[in-house]
Parts: sequence; C-alpha cells; structure tokens
Amino acid sequence: MPSTNSPRSAVVTGGASGIGAAIAHRLASDGYRVASLDITPTEGRRPYTVDVTDRAQIDAALTEIRAKFGLVTILVNAAGAEGSARFLDMSFAEWRRVINVTLNGVFHATQAVLPDMIEARWGRIVNISSSSTHSGTPRKSHYVAAKSGVNGLTKSLALEYGPKGITVNAVPPGFVDTPMLRNAAQRGDFGRHTLDDLIAATPVRRIGRPEDIAATCAFLISEEASYITGQIIGVNGGRNT
Repeated sequence: MPSTNSPRSAVVTGGASGIGAAIAHRLASDGYRVASLDITPTEGRRPYTVDVTDRAQIDAALTEIRAKFGLVTILVNAAGAEGSARFLDMSFAEWRRVINVTLNGVFHATQAVLPDMIEARWGRIVNISSSSTHSGTPRKSHYVAAKSGVNGLTKSLALEYGPKGITVNAVPPGFVDTPMLRNAAQRGDFGRHTLDDLIAATPVRRIGRPEDIAATCAFLISEEASYITGQIIGVNGGRNT
C-alpha cells in the first residue's frame, strides 16, 4: 500500500480492457494515483489515448501525468498486440507490428518513466509477459518472441537498477478470460482444443481471471515485495511450473 501521506503514482499501459483494466482498477482501489495509457479511447482510470509504439505520445502523456500526480514511480506494461499466422505465411509487416507493440512498447514506456524512479530512489516495474514463453505456441511466433524478449529485458533491468531502489519483475499469465483470449479461440488458434479442454488441463480447473493477475501485480508493487526483483512469476493455475 502507498503511504497515506504521499500516495504513489502509477501508469498502466494497455489499461483500457482485459488484464490492463483490471490492474488499473486494483491499483486505484489500493490507493495509488493511476493513469492508463491505451491506443483505444476509454472511460477508465484517468485515460490517455496513446500508441505505445510512439515515444512522442508517451512523453506527452507523461508530461500531463507528472503535472497532476508528480513523479511516476510505478509502471505496469500490459499493452500487447495479438495475431496469428503460420511462420512461413507471416509477413514482415505483421511480425514488426506485434514486436513493436509488445516489446518495443515496453522499451519506450520504461525508458520514459525510469528517470522519475531514479530521482525518487524508489520504483516498481511489472511487465505482463505470457505463459507461451515457457512452451511456445503454434502460429504465434512473433508474439512468443516478443514476450520472451520482455522476460529477458526484465532480468537485465532488475540487475541494472536494483541498486537505485527499483525492482523489475514479469508476470506471465496463463489462460485468462480476456477479449484477446476469446478472439484467439474464435480464430481456432488452439487447434482442436476448446476453452473447456484447456480448463480441464489446468490443475486448478478454472480459467484465469484478470483480477488474478492484478492481485499479483499489487503484491509486487507493495513494500512487502521489496526483496523480489528479476523474477518471472507465473500466474497460470499450475499449467506451467
């Protein structure tokens, strides 16, 4: 929980729907001052319509957020792009689109916010990864490659900025009930498997909820998690261990 005397400020990318929206709601409920960046206009938590692949748009939004809230010391990178194609059928433009949002967007947002954290000598960065980085996923080589890059970036940043009071962790969700998952199921991305099949193969026997991911983020942001950094903490109902 943030100090009651000085609530900390948080930015959540991809905060318009799904996991990002649940994280923004949870952090606001916990007392943080939350701003959401998303390419989709929303009525959510202090929304800013921003394309995370455009550094100028991020910088402009952060200028406004700092004017309202002060230094931004919490960042959750939840923005991502979906897509599905066999590798040999995948155009470079489609590869680049997914990489730009899912990996380069993390680069831009993190690099833009880190100076605030260094100045405050306190910071929390949580990157939303994917359980697909554990086992791979057919027809999603661009997405899996991007999320694997997010995991590697997480570990490197944790080493580099830990001495400055900043922790950096990643949360790779399993199957979570979001619009992105429902779209993937409708496209047939899971082959002959249905969502019920996937639930049956999950040890806890249910699909994940966005709130499950939000709860983990809330913990990693808390003071209780100050000794946790550089970790890839799966929230997947036991499908990947």
